[in-house]
Amino acid sequence: MKSTIIKRSIVIAGHKTSVSLEEPFWQELSAIAAERDMTLSKLVSKIASDREYGNVSSAVRLFVLNSFIGQLAAIAGRRDESRQIDTARDPSRMRSGQ
Repeated sequence: MKSTIIKRSIVIAGHKTSVSLEEPFWQELSAIAAERDMTLSKLVSKIASDREYGNVSSAVRLFVLNSFIGQLAAIAGRRDESRQIDTARDPSRMRSGQ
C-alpha cells in the first residue's frame, strides 16, 4: 500500500525544512492560508512558532483540526473553546483541564 503522506519543503524563519502531511491536510491548510491572505509558508511558520514542543507536522494537523472544530461550533451557533486542542500546553490533551 502506497503512503498517502506528502513531504513538502517549507521555509520557516529563514530555514528550509520539510513537512510531511496527508494530502487532505495540505489542501485544507492551503485553503486556510488563502482565507487569511497568507502564504502557506507564512502560516506554517506561525503554527511552528506557536507550538511549545512536538514536530511541525503534528502541530499543523492539530491546527487544521482546531479550524474544523471552530467551524462546526460556529455552525452550531456557539463557540465551544473547551473542545479546542491546546497545542501550546499539551497537544495530546483537551483544554478541559486534563
